[in-house]
Amino acid sequence: MTETQVLDRERIRTLFDLRSSYNARAGGDFTADPYPAWRRLRESGPVHEGTVHELTGYPGTALFQGLPEPDRPHYSAFSHAALDQAYRNPEVFASSPEAVDTTTVSGVTNSMLSMGGDQHRRYRALVQPSFVPAKARWWITNWIEETVHSLIDGFAGEGRAELNVDFCAAIPVLTITGGFGIPVGQALDMREALNRPMEIVEMLRPVVAARREAPQDDLISVLVEAELKDEDGTTHRLSDAEIYSFALLLLFAGSGTTWKQMGITLTALLQRPELLAQIKDDRSKLRPAIEEALRWMPTDPMFSRFVTRDVELEGTRLPEGSVLHLCLGAANRDPARWDRPDEYDITRPMRASFAFGGGPHICLGMHVARAEISTGIGALLDRLPNLRLDPDAEPPRYIGMYERGVTEIPVVFG
Repeated sequence: MTETQVLDRERIRTLFDLRSSYNARAGGDFTADPYPAWRRLRESGPVHEGTVHELTGYPGTALFQGLPEPDRPHYSAFSHAALDQAYRNPEVFASSPEAVDTTTVSGVTNSMLSMGGDQHRRYRALVQPSFVPAKARWWITNWIEETVHSLIDGFAGEGRAELNVDFCAAIPVLTITGGFGIPVGQALDMREALNRPMEIVEMLRPVVAARREAPQDDLISVLVEAELKDEDGTTHRLSDAEIYSFALLLLFAGSGTTWKQMGITLTALLQRPELLAQIKDDRSKLRPAIEEALRWMPTDPMFSRFVTRDVELEGTRLPEGSVLHLCLGAANRDPARWDRPDEYDITRPMRASFAFGGGPHICLGMHVARAEISTGIGALLDRLPNLRLDPDAEPPRYIGMYERGVTEIPVVFG
């Protein structure tokens, strides 16, 4: 029995079920379909005053990037054109209201995610080479493939499985912690401590120290050996605090989004057995199936920007200091860009969507995410004959407000 097969399934369920208390703050208990409301909002105007969840009708407080910020005016954009303008103007629509202090470690907001301008460009350039498309094979060979097949080994002989927790949720967290050099036994400890960053720092401290002494072929070694060029032209190696901030961001993003998107994609295909059969016979169709799922239902359908000066966006005046919430989910179904946008159609002409955001902050790990999803679904099709939804179990449902995913994915095979 491999290490991945002895992962605590109930603990994974607590950490990765959107309905659990661990995920409730992002609106994990939202079970309605938000897309009809987003369509009405987009049709009535590209930009509205208020937050996305308030305008959608979510009855409660939902926290996410750019929220709650109770002392600032809030606006939300729903059209593709409005989001395109905001992403193309990062000086006016900034990722953070203030500069990031890299000498301390205080969580994900104190990382590259919140940096802007030259600071963001310099820090992103350090890790970008490890996340370009050509590096996908490095991730697949070192961590993804072994994790995927080890997980399948755990249920392949049973004839049935629950793929959201037993498969989708485990792959990304094991991939990113494997890239850190963290053993499988500590992977869930690290994920659970996301809201307690200093605990993660303590887990990483001996790894960083060891890699400074003897670098290996992993992500922490990349960070340890990276050289940052300051604004005055001098270079220096990253401090421990800078490495910890990078690692916190990569753990948050790497283990917190891909599992949901993989579950969304897998569910969309399982609900369309004829399409799943076509992909099994012709794997060239898997990539457009993944890209269409990203457009049709991105797992994080909203991110926010801070308005740095008075500006007009698509006819709405936004005051300096306000927060603009970019509803990626609505923009990705804008009929001004896609025909029949509410349909999941893998044959449509492929056009770039905002599934991974846009502009300078476009998702760093998007190619790794694609590699995880394609490797995972491909392996399921290779190893589980006649894979299908369990007809005797409750079918999966799409849920969540600012983090969208699916409930259990019960399948049978053989």
